[in-house]
Amino acid sequence: MLGHRRHLRLLTGVLAAATLLVGACAGKDSQASSADVDCAKVKCVALTFDDGPGPYTDRLLEILKDDDARATFFLIGNKVAADPDGARRIAQAGMEIGSHTWEHPNMTTIPPQDVPAQLSRASDAIESATGHRPTLLRTAGGLVNDDVLAEAKKQGLADINWDVIPFDWINDANTAATRYMLMTQIKPNSVVLMHDVYSSTVDLVQQFIPVLKANGYHLVTVSQMLGHREPGTSYGSRDNGPPANALHDIPADQIPSLPNTPSPAPMPNLPITDIPGANSGGPNNGV
Repeated sequence: MLGHRRHLRLLTGVLAAATLLVGACAGKDSQASSADVDCAKVKCVALTFDDGPGPYTDRLLEILKDDDARATFFLIGNKVAADPDGARRIAQAGMEIGSHTWEHPNMTTIPPQDVPAQLSRASDAIESATGHRPTLLRTAGGLVNDDVLAEAKKQGLADINWDVIPFDWINDANTAATRYMLMTQIKPNSVVLMHDVYSSTVDLVQQFIPVLKANGYHLVTVSQMLGHREPGTSYGSRDNGPPANALHDIPADQIPSLPNTPSPAPMPNLPITDIPGANSGGPNNGV
């Protein structure tokens, strides 16, 4: 009987130790997750992607997942309405979704009476697809004025522009030029503007995340990094600041290789149908 009690106590102790070990490992994994970091204590950067959802978004989501990274996607409402499953997958991947208006017009030049619907219809489409109404807004080109901000306040939206603009839509397949801007401009707590409707941008993200991680950066959402933003306020600017030159590069053999295929054409925005004469981007109204 005494030997049986000793055996039982030994077994109980082993199980307790195993439980503590599993708990400690789980806690370590949780602390290491980008979703849990405190950007007041560690270096963070918020990558943001405009104009989706698009044909390259799912690949980007896989890249972010593999690197335990989070990002913020500013989605165009009529694209969400056309592809609600695409928006839903972004949300299910743990990413943050903001509004990029309903049709991507220049919000400062459209008739004032058209401003409310450009915000509300985009929010409605995003909420219908994902179950969550956005609280962040980014206008086309970052163009915003007091009237747009006043309407954003009514609709519970805070405007988010950026600190780093690498011109990926101008450079497209010339990722070296885009990469140069990222290398020279990113610093702690930068909000970076990119576009996941360009396959070349997704390529660049895959190869640049290791650089950010080697420099001690955690890739997080805008809200995680900046905290709550009051509706009607505006963050950031439309320009780059002075070069920070705060990143060091990594050896070429540490950069993931890409398939030797040409960069497909970017996904255009949908033409604007609600506002006569308005352009959704590009020389032919997004076509």
